[in-house]
Amino acid sequence: MSQYHQPVLLAESIEGLGVKPNGVYVDVTFGGGGHSRDILKKLTTGTLLAFDQDEDARQNADDLAGKFQERSFTFVESNFRHLKKYLKFHGISEVDGILADLGVSSHQFDVGERGFSTRFDGPLDMRMNREQVVSAQTIVNEYAEKDLIHLLSAYGEVRNARTLAAEIVMERSNEQITTSGRLMSIAERVAPKGRLMKYAAQLFQAIRIEVNDEMGALQEFLAQSREVIKPGGRLVVISYHSLEDRLAKNFIMKGNFKGTVEKDFYGNLLRPFDPVNRKLITPSEKEIDNNSRARSARLRIAERTTWR
Repeated sequence: MSQYHQPVLLAESIEGLGVKPNGVYVDVTFGGGGHSRDILKKLTTGTLLAFDQDEDARQNADDLAGKFQERSFTFVESNFRHLKKYLKFHGISEVDGILADLGVSSHQFDVGERGFSTRFDGPLDMRMNREQVVSAQTIVNEYAEKDLIHLLSAYGEVRNARTLAAEIVMERSNEQITTSGRLMSIAERVAPKGRLMKYAAQLFQAIRIEVNDEMGALQEFLAQSREVIKPGGRLVVISYHSLEDRLAKNFIMKGNFKGTVEKDFYGNLLRPFDPVNRKLITPSEKEIDNNSRARSARLRIAERTTWR
């Protein structure tokens, strides 16, 4: 499993979750199973449910279940936006804690045929769930230019989004763009000098977020977390870019996604969670040296209040 994905902020996130041996916990982004493994180590009579829509994670889940046969562990092959639905299906109404590591796994970046990587050529795919119809190829070749401009600006924070969108439209008018390598060649033409890899990462991030509706899924998941985490339970979120972190921060600190302050008659904040860590938790230099992909990670921990 370590070859699939090296878990980021592992000790800090598990400590923040505050695992009780008899508690009920959910890892909504199973991936390689690194976080789930350490949760299971702390459980005795407790239960862990793990979600992941990527079919490649199933083998990791089976391997982990084999190593912890004495533990109550269930793998759910689904997006975490369906959290409540599957908890109800498994007879669970409330949980003691939820962990979400929102990053794309190292495995997905390192396998060219998934289309996530800027380093390896492959089909322009980027689907977390390969059963869905819309792929990166669909977006790059079929979206109107104005829609490309919007997603490049909003999800990739690409400064010259208009220029890049125009290049994509011009390129696809000659022939369909079907590979990540060809998309990289377009990025090369318009990237700021000396910043190709960062620029390409922004481009690929924007398309990946749109393909998988990552912002929509995150909002749905967070909204459901307030309904299923019991008072005193913990929500642990690891994010990797400002869009994810802003949603998590606003939800935890303000109780909504817009970041507006809402108070009751007595002036108390109306929010379902209280932040546990006032200061953002980030990886140590040692962890970044061992795993460069940890560099952008941001950890937020919150505790469920009694307010509904």
